[in-house]
Amino acid sequence: MTTPATPSSPSPAGDKRNFVPVDETYAALTLEDRMRLFWLKNGKTVVAFVIVVLVGVIAKGGWDYLAAQKELEIGREYAAAGTPAKLQAFVAAHPDHVLAGVARLSLADEAYAANRSIEAVASYEQAMGIIKTGPLASRAKLGVAMAKLQAGNKPEGEAALKLLAADPAELKGTRIEAAYQLASLASVAGKADDVKKYSDQVMQLDANSPWVQRAMMLRATITAPVSAGAEPAVKLPPGGK
Repeated sequence: MTTPATPSSPSPAGDKRNFVPVDETYAALTLEDRMRLFWLKNGKTVVAFVIVVLVGVIAKGGWDYLAAQKELEIGREYAAAGTPAKLQAFVAAHPDHVLAGVARLSLADEAYAANRSIEAVASYEQAMGIIKTGPLASRAKLGVAMAKLQAGNKPEGEAALKLLAADPAELKGTRIEAAYQLASLASVAGKADDVKKYSDQVMQLDANSPWVQRAMMLRATITAPVSAGAEPAVKLPPGGK
């Protein structure tokens, strides 16, 4: 008698799961083989990505190099500008560069020394428009004040000096010189109290400053009033008017 074949076990009723057979061939591959397969499938994409990154790095490096070379060239141009005419040409060629601000400051100093007060004021203000902070900016502010005084605009010049002398954010050296200039103006005007006030400020800011000796000399030029309400006698400093 023939033995009937054993029927396969039927799936339980309601079991609708899909079974995916395991790829035994892939599972048997080594890590090296798997990497090779990945490269064959995705190699072009990886290469393209690497090229894009390299191009970006090279472009940035090239841009930085060109920018650095340009700055060096501008620096050489400024160093070669040894006359006012050449400084003017440099400013015209690079109006917004920080060295143009330095050039304008030099031109302002030259104009101030030559008593071209209006020109000096304009150049100092132009320098301030480019050099926003630091010692040169502070010196440009002082230059504006002094050039206005030289031009005969005492109210604005004196007001600018007072702002500089009282501003704790300004450089100490600038504040000291501004205070001394205020003491000098007070000396010429015969205002003994202001001479003392501003010379004291000079000493308080820096007792070792070379401006202290000058401030003390100004104080010595003032003779105290003989009686209350009397006008002080003033000995003008050399060159005073």
